[in-house]
Amino acid sequence: MVGIPTQAEGPAICALTAKAGVFTQYEVDTLAEMWQEYDSAGSEATGYEFIVERTGGGAVAGYACYGLRNAEAGIYDLYYIAVDPDGQRSGVGRRLADAVEQAVRAGGGRMVIAETSATSIYDSARAFYAGLGYRAEATISDFYKPGDDLVIFVKRLA
Repeated sequence: MVGIPTQAEGPAICALTAKAGVFTQYEVDTLAEMWQEYDSAGSEATGYEFIVERTGGGAVAGYACYGLRNAEAGIYDLYYIAVDPDGQRSGVGRRLADAVEQAVRAGGGRMVIAETSATSIYDSARAFYAGLGYRAEATISDFYKPGDDLVIFVKRLA
């Protein structure tokens, strides 16, 4: 079931980021900083929203972190979405993405942007976004480092 994370779930969210096996150490550290800010100051102050899906036993099976990019235009960023590798391909990621889109719509949003790498380790992430109806609208060559392009996916919400 998708819901708002508790303070006690912060360590599990951070650990899951590392366990996912696709995020760089910088990205793992950045997520931990985002969680700390969110946990101490709240979503209104930070602009970060977190949601989690829990297993039947209550463990964190996956999470998403998103936030408003441009209030006037109704544009949101999907900063992170991660699923425990032991539970991938079980619909957790799709349910999290659906919950993000519902929350964005409820907040008056019209667009979600997700950014990822073009390297092969992110093939499944790009396929995941495409399967959710996101469209690769831009690529910036050598963005992360030479040979590692940034791919910007966009989903326009009806």
